[in-house]
Amino acid sequence: MFKSRLGNWIIFSMILIGTFFFSLFLGSYEFQPKELIKFLINRIVPGLFAGSWPDTYETVILNIRLPRLILAMLVGAALSIAGTSFQGLFKNPLVEPYTLGLSTGAGFGAALALAFWPGYLSVSLLAFFFGLLAAVLAYGLAWQGGETHVVSLVLAGVIVSALFSALISLVQYLVDPLKLQGIVFWLMGGLSLASWKDIQSAGPLIIFSILMLSLLGWKLNVLSLGDTEARSLGLNVEKNRALIVVLATLAASSAVAVSGVIGWIGLMIPHIVRMLVGPDHSQLLPLSALGGAAFLLIADDLARTAFIYEIPVGVITTLLGAPFFAYLLKSKSKKGGWT
Repeated sequence: MFKSRLGNWIIFSMILIGTFFFSLFLGSYEFQPKELIKFLINRIVPGLFAGSWPDTYETVILNIRLPRLILAMLVGAALSIAGTSFQGLFKNPLVEPYTLGLSTGAGFGAALALAFWPGYLSVSLLAFFFGLLAAVLAYGLAWQGGETHVVSLVLAGVIVSALFSALISLVQYLVDPLKLQGIVFWLMGGLSLASWKDIQSAGPLIIFSILMLSLLGWKLNVLSLGDTEARSLGLNVEKNRALIVVLATLAASSAVAVSGVIGWIGLMIPHIVRMLVGPDHSQLLPLSALGGAAFLLIADDLARTAFIYEIPVGVITTLLGAPFFAYLLKSKSKKGGWT
């Protein structure tokens, strides 16, 4: 990558834009690239191009593909920037919403709402509350002697995930069979039911979280030095740590509320981007969001085209993320430090 900030921004932005347009043309219904571009421009600037387009353009592009691609970018960016924030805050490259138990906690909250209090507001609120509770529980369990160790935090995440997985199973056992199918499908993590309503409801929360976390990047740099050093530089450690945890949880839980549990993005993308651009969070946070958006677009492309039938995108990210997690765990144990 370029050593300059501008160069990195250009490269990551071009990757995302290229992936978006590639995904837009990808699908069982084929479009002529020239006609599709004319159609999209004509929707932005009506009357610029003469002629008319079949109704399939309106149905497939505007009602199916565009909302799905936009939601994929929002969810990928949210999960990635949340993972970056947690890794920097806990000084641990193995932490992300999934391994910390946050995704499972948010999944339990959303499943609880879907089962007994349907409606996006209740889904979002309960997903956020239980996601935050899971993060606090994992961090509290791993806190020993004024610090958190790598293995302790990973094990704490396993414990918290197991707890909320059991609670999800309990909800599935108690719920009406008609709702059970929807909950099971939703928990696999997928974007097949994406709509403009999902974007309108979750988009503002995700964008707000991404912007705020990106602005707090320099503070995360200071917090990464340690509590003593941060306090000596005049930073309110407890206040800023809590603010970053809440914002990261809001981003991840908002993503879970509209897409289900999609794991491992917050682990893989921040680590890859860190190796490319360095550990400066003022740059790492927004670039991780761009990288996560592009990655989930690619994963969703595989989910809907690589097999005869579409499979949940959460399956794809898990198949890619589990080996990557194993590599990181082995690499961490050998090097004994931050990679």
